[in-house]
Amino acid sequence: MSKRLIPLASMEQILKQQGAERVSDKAKTEFKKVLEEKAEEIAKDSIKYALHAGRKTVKSADIKLAAKERT
Repeated sequence: MSKRLIPLASMEQILKQQGAERVSDKAKTEFKKVLEEKAEEIAKDSIKYALHAGRKTVKSADIKLAAKERT
């Protein structure tokens, strides 16, 4: 069973805000899986950048840099 980090209702909201009229349960689950995988990758990279800079605190710049590299 998947970790419940991001609620499925949020997945539906995001898709509907982008124009989807209806969203299947499988689509919500898959979207959640993809977003959580990307978020974990960005989080890991952000931590590496903070540690490399000699900090224990992850800053927004670390996240922005990690996200930019993942696109």
